[in-house]
Amino acid sequence: VQLQASGGGLVQAGGSLRLSCAASRSIFNINLMEWYRQTPGNQREFVASISIGGDTSYRESVKGRFTISRNAANNTVDLQMNSLKPEDTGLYKCHSILIGSDSWGQGTLVTVSS
Repeated sequence: VQLQASGGGLVQAGGSLRLSCAASRSIFNINLMEWYRQTPGNQREFVASISIGGDTSYRESVKGRFTISRNAANNTVDLQMNSLKPEDTGLYKCHSILIGSDSWGQGTLVTVSS
């Protein structure tokens, strides 16, 4: 699976961004789609995931602020990020998991200024 992330940018604290991850195959046939972020301290953090059945999971610090969803029209997995904080800054990457394989997108940079 090839993945292409987009939607990052510079935003002030309290603002919103919507990230999209386009996949080369139907997102509804991918076992698990995840968003991770690489922090300025070079830590990789799990952010959110959505399973083939639609079950979602979130990092504790983003619960209530971020929403992961599947967009059938665009064949993307989107991450709506509201009430952004400086600690949300990072390179956001999408990750797909199929039986026997996984793939990473190239990432999109999110910078939240205080």
